[in-house]
Amino acid sequence: MLTLHGLHHVTSITGDAPLNYRFYTTVLGLRLVKKTVNQDDTSAYHLFYADAEGSPGTDITFFDWPQAGNARPGTDRISRTVFRVPRLESLDYWYRRLSEAGVTVDEPVEYLERQVLRFADPEGQPLALVPDDGAPEPGVFWSGGGVPEEDAIRGFHAVELEVPRVDQLDPILQQLLGMDRHEVDGGVLYAMDGGGPGKEVWIR
Repeated sequence: MLTLHGLHHVTSITGDAPLNYRFYTTVLGLRLVKKTVNQDDTSAYHLFYADAEGSPGTDITFFDWPQAGNARPGTDRISRTVFRVPRLESLDYWYRRLSEAGVTVDEPVEYLERQVLRFADPEGQPLALVPDDGAPEPGVFWSGGGVPEEDAIRGFHAVELEVPRVDQLDPILQQLLGMDRHEVDGGVLYAMDGGGPGKEVWIR
């Protein structure tokens, strides 16, 4: 059995690299820490957005495949990437910031006993923000993102998986990957290394 200590990075796909770059740097305030190519398809860029130093637990990456087409919602996938922010009041800041940027954003709601602000990037990828109540930051604040340090994204809080049957996934997460299962109000989550910010997998 493996012992996992937290989320390292999340990788996704973009069909519009310039649009993707503008959103994740100028709206979300992340740093483009590296632009390279997909090692299996060198015709595609591989973009890395993270904190000031590209620290583990802060890095969302994108392969640039314009021919991929629009996403089709379904199961057996990461259905939402959940970032962490320092405090509950940060959700008000982000609601205003995202709204002013023309992003469709929902009012904060309680989900899995956490306050969650849900929205999507310009290509429809579901994202969310959750306050981490001042938990230790995994990385180094990026001052060039235009977001105050007291409200800036500090890395990942969780990834949400959408599956048709939890019982088929449970042995993989618990027995193979060593996560602990928690029944919480509204659903199920799995925790790595004690759980908390950066160490959760939510199940939808």
